[in-house]
Amino acid sequence: MSAKPSLPDLPAAPGDGAVRRRVRRLRDGELREGMDAVAAEVPVALAYNGEPFAVMMATPQDIADFALGFSLSEGIVAAPGELAIEDIATSLEGISVSLRVPPARAAALQSRRRNLQGRSGCGVCGTESIEAVLRPPPRVGDGERIAAAALQRALQQLRRSQPLNALTGATHAAGWADPDGALRLVREDVGRHNALDKLIGAMAAAGLDPQRGVCVVTSRASYEMAMKAAQAGIAALAAISAPTALAIALADSAGLTLIGFARDDGHAVYTHPQRLLEDGDDAVAAPRATDLSR
Repeated sequence: MSAKPSLPDLPAAPGDGAVRRRVRRLRDGELREGMDAVAAEVPVALAYNGEPFAVMMATPQDIADFALGFSLSEGIVAAPGELAIEDIATSLEGISVSLRVPPARAAALQSRRRNLQGRSGCGVCGTESIEAVLRPPPRVGDGERIAAAALQRALQQLRRSQPLNALTGATHAAGWADPDGALRLVREDVGRHNALDKLIGAMAAAGLDPQRGVCVVTSRASYEMAMKAAQAGIAALAAISAPTALAIALADSAGLTLIGFARDDGHAVYTHPQRLLEDGDDAVAAPRATDLSR
């Protein structure tokens, strides 16, 4: 079967999150050639105080947010002020991030070192001990009650706020919405854990209170996602897909409200339902203007 003339080039990809690659497509019996936008994925190496700690496969955008969010969600630092990003260097091999933490934090890393390989779909790949993976989560605070209608608004906005996924169809997103359901921040990545780390970093940099709102993610609610949310102090996590049993157990012990199957036709609350006001429980505040500045 001969291919028809090449398709026109696609619009420029947003940021550095996508690259163009030639593709042959078969649709409705017709074979065509053209250029496709494909999600970028590169090794991102994180080194603390000169010592390599982890290499994660990630989308090469919002790297400063990723470094800060990863450091917070992994419990490497307890506050943004404990982390300094000394350098972000890009090479043909990938991205190297040099980070500085207090000496006591650096010493604590020695007991939970990672192998220098990670995967975009795994938040604990390379962790060397069961104890390091299943470390007790911190308790989150009381948080703020959120109306079910506000959660629906946040999910609807999240679907419209993923330019990289709209272009490539290959990325996850994590968003932060205030109690009224107004989406304040969104971050995308090929890995769901990376997207959440980037969001956590962006929230910390912006000074957003993780107790006042809900985190919405375009993935399942795995153990790692619940752990990262709890470690960051997020009080409510809503995923469009199912939670795992271990995620439910962790969320229950951490005081985290865990919501699964959060879609247009409803949701399922697995832990600490007191934070979610079902329709009719209370008046729903009018939504505020959305701010998705990056």
